[in-house]
Amino acid sequence: MAYTLGHLEDKQAFEASFDLMRVLRPHVTDPTHYVAQLARQSEQGYRLLAAWDAGHVVGLAGYRELENLLYGRFIYVDDLVVHPDLQRSGLGARLLNAVREDAVQRGCAHFVLDTGLHMPLAQRFYFRQGLLAHGMHFTQSLRTENQA
Repeated sequence: MAYTLGHLEDKQAFEASFDLMRVLRPHVTDPTHYVAQLARQSEQGYRLLAAWDAGHVVGLAGYRELENLLYGRFIYVDDLVVHPDLQRSGLGARLLNAVREDAVQRGCAHFVLDTGLHMPLAQRFYFRQGLLAHGMHFTQSLRTENQA
């Protein structure tokens, strides 16, 4: 199927992506906060690539360019989600390839993403896309219940 790919760059476009992003991020429940968050992230270099089909957002890849001592300049993929009915259609690979091409054009040395240990199907998908596991991602919440 032919999907149209394009970056979402304004609040109205961000709103159109809310329902699909909730498939990946179910804890995001307020569309107003979601749009405001994307606007803030966009000011920090975050880009949200969308796949459209018949006026509906059916795939998303959110990413940003970063630099550190470990990787040099690299693209970090924050979010990758495809509508559940279209998973295994090749759309996820197409989105990743588009982001990877952007990384190459920007002269980035690496392409990096994290996935949960509880997501073996996603891990298999990433291995098939040529990504390899190089470590574990550790986190610690710094918020108390009252701050959330």
